[in-house]
Amino acid sequence: MTITASPCIKDSCLLVRGKVVFTEVPQNVVVSPASSDSSAFIGATSTTQSSRHVFSLGFLEKYKFLCLFRFKIWWMIPRVGKSGSEIPMETQMLLLEAREEFALHDEVSSDAAAENTFYILLLPVLEGQFRTSFQGTPENELQFCIESGDASVQTLQVHEAVFVNSGDNPFELFKDSIKILEKHKGTFSHLENKKVIPAHLDWFGWCTWDAFYREVNPQGIKEGLQSFLEGGCSPKFLIVDDGWQQTINEFQKEGEPPIEGIEFATRLVDIKENSKFKCSGSDNKCTDLHEFIDDIKEKYGLKYVYMWHALAGYWGGVLTSSEVMKKYHPKLAYPIESPGNVGNFRDIVMVILEKYGVGIIDPEKISYFYNDLHSYLARSGVDGVKVDVQNLLETLGSGHGGRVSLTTQYQQALEQSIARNFKDNNLICSMSHNSDSIYSSKMSAVARASEDFMPREPTFQTLHIASVSFNSLLLGEIVVPDWDMFQNLNIVLSSLQSKHETAEFHAAARALGGCAVYVSDKPGVHDFKILKKLVLSDGSILRARYAGRPTRDCLFKDPVMDGKSLLKIWNLNKLSGVIGVFNCQGAGSWPLKEIAEHISPTPSTISGHVRPIDVEFLEEVAGENWHGECAVYAFYSGILSKLSKKGNLEVSLVTLQCEIYTVSPIKVSKSTIVTCHIAWKWTSNGEFGQNLLFAPIGLLDMYNSGGAVDTMNCIIKLSECIIKIKGKGCGRFGAYSNTKPKRCMLDMKEEEFTYNAEDGLLTVKLHGECKLRDIEFVY
Repeated sequence: MTITASPCIKDSCLLVRGKVVFTEVPQNVVVSPASSDSSAFIGATSTTQSSRHVFSLGFLEKYKFLCLFRFKIWWMIPRVGKSGSEIPMETQMLLLEAREEFALHDEVSSDAAAENTFYILLLPVLEGQFRTSFQGTPENELQFCIESGDASVQTLQVHEAVFVNSGDNPFELFKDSIKILEKHKGTFSHLENKKVIPAHLDWFGWCTWDAFYREVNPQGIKEGLQSFLEGGCSPKFLIVDDGWQQTINEFQKEGEPPIEGIEFATRLVDIKENSKFKCSGSDNKCTDLHEFIDDIKEKYGLKYVYMWHALAGYWGGVLTSSEVMKKYHPKLAYPIESPGNVGNFRDIVMVILEKYGVGIIDPEKISYFYNDLHSYLARSGVDGVKVDVQNLLETLGSGHGGRVSLTTQYQQALEQSIARNFKDNNLICSMSHNSDSIYSSKMSAVARASEDFMPREPTFQTLHIASVSFNSLLLGEIVVPDWDMFQNLNIVLSSLQSKHETAEFHAAARALGGCAVYVSDKPGVHDFKILKKLVLSDGSILRARYAGRPTRDCLFKDPVMDGKSLLKIWNLNKLSGVIGVFNCQGAGSWPLKEIAEHISPTPSTISGHVRPIDVEFLEEVAGENWHGECAVYAFYSGILSKLSKKGNLEVSLVTLQCEIYTVSPIKVSKSTIVTCHIAWKWTSNGEFGQNLLFAPIGLLDMYNSGGAVDTMNCIIKLSECIIKIKGKGCGRFGAYSNTKPKRCMLDMKEEEFTYNAEDGLLTVKLHGECKLRDIEFVY
């Protein structure tokens, strides 16, 4: 049953597809149609002018929901629930699960119930100089708050503050909704419409942050790169994080007791590198940043070097008295936080900056600042930048037309400077999870997906994996979500983790996240066994096609704190799907959420099921005439199974344990040449009397095995049938086949292979260079 009528208000109820979503909707709330039959905008009017309004949408009850909210000013995390009272302040995305009604006497299977489920997406968006967020009340009322961040920027009404849409597939719903908003609002671009995606995403990287923090120095960087080289796994991109700039802190006096967080009041003095990066070589040959970068690129084969800086220059902005900075007309400003931020979590950064102020560059001069900084870096051999602390601008909008206006000015200036000074749109955005930034991103194509990876915080490990995957539902339509670096070292952080390898846990997640893969190891402290499951010998990675996101049956479950749910993350490669299953229970708890008495924060074993149907859009890679059968290969156990589309495998995992499944469709076709997974019945000369079933798995010793399969086709001749595959990399290459081939050819030379008749696993060893190889199986 499908009802396509636009959302509307009737009898004080907001209806979507004829279902009541909100009750007791106030009379000042208005709905106007958007550009599709299923979508609309919601606004409201007030009797008084204000820079901040809180409007009621009515009461929300009896719907399962997933929301993304900012628990800190910088970062979103997910929350699930069943009533409006559970929706936190600063919610920026709300997804509801709705079901078509069945007759009371109908017996409904779980599959039938799933097929009659649809989804309602509500997005608080930007309207002019105002941005919107949701918040619930103890009475289950859902409110939307609009604010400008500037007391002089006021309004009586908004018309398009909330966008609402519905659909049968939640992932299509996100994509369609963001595309509608892109076209209607014109302030940002969908990822598919961003012309250039940074090339560093396809290469292994190293970030200096957790290795050195602000003590980063040239010699340490060289030692780190050398240790990677000696281990046979060299990074191809490097991020020189915080600690390379010329800065000053005027507030922490020598000999005085340390002030917590005072480092965030530090300000930028000059755009050039500090003294650590001058005369940096042991023989003093490298006299500046340029020579240092040239040296490490030549010695260690780096393709990309990125430098870190904050959107305002540094954490505390720029030093207003600096002679270098005076031409940008900086002024000291004191941040003013939104009540929504203050109501959730008070971040130490903001406590410090509210006390000591921020040196903010005149918005009319910010484009000159960025161009001067980036052109200097580009002349020094730098290829791109990671730009941090972006949400700070929302607190500095007073006197500048408000938070949205200020963010827009800075964002446009930043993107124009990146386009002018760096190739390939080489920009990583960070600490940019407010809707001001999200819906102002026209060119920016990569952004951090969650709070920092924190290697020394044992309770944060599972939260990180859950956050990046859920946040990617929204962010992944606008940018390639960056799941952050991780530390590739298995340290016992507590008794809880004495039997678990958190590095393996994080590495497996990055392998299917569709994101960059980079680590933050200290020099000489690496686990190359793990790295070589992620990185090919040429330094490239097997990156999946999309952002990794939770499977449909995980969307309204809490994989961290409900004590029973596994987290499943899906993605697609060119010719297969991939599912990662993670036990995130019993190792940590969400911020701002009470722990239920029956939930024990101790390791536990959780069981669940994996199905080929968990991979959305699998038919895209299966092509025509796919009958729904798949070969499913489990990475850790090495078990190969043949399943129907709706078949399932049971999986049991202990806390901080994971498994990865490659799902490769098996297809039936009568064509003589086919460019997909094939199943044939070849009867020439009577040599075959059974169907030949075949599906490539890929590199069996890589987490994302299927990422190594580039193309496949089948040629049927009079005397033989040849399956031709182009595969990338070196190592064991596997496929499913229901019969043993006569021979295998690798780059036109016959190669030995193994075949297990019990499970159909066909294996050949790829030797030599890490390149696209021609693999042929002849039947």
